[in-house]
Amino acid sequence: MRKATKLYALLGVLLVVCIAAFAVSRYEEKKEQIKNSGEVILEIPTDSVTALSWTNESGKFSFTKDETWVYDDDNAFPVDEEKINDLLEQFTSFAAAFAIDDVEDYAQYGLDEPICTIHITADEESYTVELGDFSKMDEQRYVSIGDGKAYLVSHDPLDEFDAVLRDMILDDTIPEFDTVKQIAFSGEESYTISYDEGGTSICADDVYFTDGTPLDTDTVNEWLTALRSLDLTNYVSYSATGEELQTFGLDNPALTVALDYSSSSDEDGNETDSGTLVLHLSQNPEELAAYEEAIANEEDVLPDVTCYARVGDSQIVYQITQSEYDTLTDVSCDALRHQKVFTADFDTVTSIDVTLEDENYTFICTPPEDADDTDTEGTWTYQGVEFDIFDFSYALRALAATNFTVETPTGQEEISLTLHLDNEDFSTFTLTLYRYDGESCIACVDGEPIAFVSRDKAVDLIEAVRAVTLGA
Repeated sequence: MRKATKLYALLGVLLVVCIAAFAVSRYEEKKEQIKNSGEVILEIPTDSVTALSWTNESGKFSFTKDETWVYDDDNAFPVDEEKINDLLEQFTSFAAAFAIDDVEDYAQYGLDEPICTIHITADEESYTVELGDFSKMDEQRYVSIGDGKAYLVSHDPLDEFDAVLRDMILDDTIPEFDTVKQIAFSGEESYTISYDEGGTSICADDVYFTDGTPLDTDTVNEWLTALRSLDLTNYVSYSATGEELQTFGLDNPALTVALDYSSSSDEDGNETDSGTLVLHLSQNPEELAAYEEAIANEEDVLPDVTCYARVGDSQIVYQITQSEYDTLTDVSCDALRHQKVFTADFDTVTSIDVTLEDENYTFICTPPEDADDTDTEGTWTYQGVEFDIFDFSYALRALAATNFTVETPTGQEEISLTLHLDNEDFSTFTLTLYRYDGESCIACVDGEPIAFVSRDKAVDLIEAVRAVTLGA
């Protein structure tokens, strides 16, 4: 009996081993089939599609094409047809890594409750694509197309079909531009900037002017960079009515920008594109009023204010960040002007006449013997004694406007400089600083008041002059 029991046990073990071996064999066979599979399971030409819808965890989105694509729930929605085509492109040749025939349990592939279902109508035929689980082992997704099989596909359709309505809008765009011909600002301050490479300015880099006044090229370009990078994706309305525009403050924008631009020229020197960009910027009127009231009441916590942008006559209104709004609306003429009082290249200065406390001094620069030697600086002397000009030049270039002004100075003259320049258009630059109060001086250039400057900076300049004259 004991021998029979052992025999049965042995036979049982052998049976289990055989079954396991058979299963492994079938698995290896299936693995081999997987490796060798790669059939195209759908071929749907994009231009043949007349309807597309998909359902994902965010909802259902349906689009129909007559001559153009429209959103079924609202024909006013501006559909980006290129984005629709991007969704459909993968089905022009939709390939499977492998197929599982005669599927009995779709649940094991997550296809009993698909994460996304796609419906396509093309040439009067309908197609349904269901997306199941994602195989982490293979890094591929299981799909079904309604033919009784389950497929593992090399490209995951959910990469595109996790889209929501917001992703399908034909957003307004900031055009690509290289050259700005003109910028017109309309708002709290209205004025126009013109681009003129031949404009006259003591700063050789200046190309932007308003009524003949040069603006800081770097500052204007920084503003243009901010404009180029403006994020127009977070729309709050795609068919704004007049009433809605009022709600957004866009019936009377805080700032309207009209920018005339052109793009790079082609090989023949012709402009490839040009046009005018119009941009309106505003803040929520009610929130802005609450913010201003909180400021007036000196409250510790200030309420947020929502900011908006609108391109031209577009019906789409976008919410933008406070930072974007602040940067783009900081365009007063004074904000874009040179903040430094002396904007010329100091290397063009050949001599300096100084008047300080009723005493006159002259600093002279002797250029290097080799006129073509651009690496060697000139030699500065006072009364025949050589000195280092660095501290003086640094103090001069540090003079910057704290505020611009046209107020005629009435205080005591602190210091006056006449810089002689190697410049065809500007042979001299005369700067006079007048005491205003304990903190400020008024800077006059060529006899005209232009700005308040820090008196500390004025003192630094005076001390730099004294260091030269007393050290001689």
